Amino acid sequence: MKVLVPVKRVVDYNVKVRIKPDQSGVDLANVKMSMNPFDEIAVEEAVRLKEKGKATEVVAVSIGPQQAAETLRTALAMGADRGILVKTDGAAVEPLAVAKILKAIAEAEQPGFVITGKQAIDDDANQVGQMLAALLGWPQGTFAHALELEGGSAKITREIDGGLQTVAVTLPAVMTTDLRLNQPRYASLPNIMKAKKKPIEEKTPADYGVDVTPRFKVLKVSEPPKRGGGVKVASVSELLDKLQAEGVLS
Repeated sequence: MKVLVPVKRVVDYNVKVRIKPDQSGVDLANVKMSMNPFDEIAVEEAVRLKEKGKATEVVAVSIGPQQAAETLRTALAMGADRGILVKTDGAAVEPLAVAKILKAIAEAEQPGFVITGKQAIDDDANQVGQMLAALLGWPQGTFAHALELEGGSAKITREIDGGLQTVAVTLPAVMTTDLRLNQPRYASLPNIMKAKKKPIEEKTPADYGVDVTPRFKVLKVSEPPKRGGGVKVASVSELLDKLQAEGVLS
């Protein structure tokens, strides 16, 4: 079985983002970029399936500028077998366009399973996995906490507000990963060197017949308001008086 894993190049999670002076977006100049953390979990899960003999090939896909090839190399160093880079002009590709491109790739590659992160930390959209499953007409298991593959089906334990929910889906299917599914491995130096020789096929959205023209326009990006300082009170009665004055208590 072939496993398809989309990975996204995002601002590293340790970086404090800066807003451009004109508030047109996030300043990416000289900012460290890395693979989306949820996608790292997806790559790790796919590689583990291959190591268990459940998968025969892991294909990593990234949609973005030429620099996204570095993100693919990271996935290859973790254990993916080959990569596909869908090059764009650098502008952000919206979730629906991403899902349409992945649908075309899935139809060409015929994977038995698609594993992707539940969301990207730059936009937190949490839409691509669900949209992809809908476009393909495949079953889906989102926010995966645990995975068991048996024959032609998958048992996915999901993280939900009330605890955990287990669903069974028939393959091919789409799964999105949550934080507690696994702990991604660090790529070893020998594997990093091997990754440089693994193939990365370059495509464009036009090759898949997808128009990536944005459907909405960002008017302004601003930082959240700074949190105000707290107030110390001497007694419970003073606290209640202040809460009543603020209208919190009646």
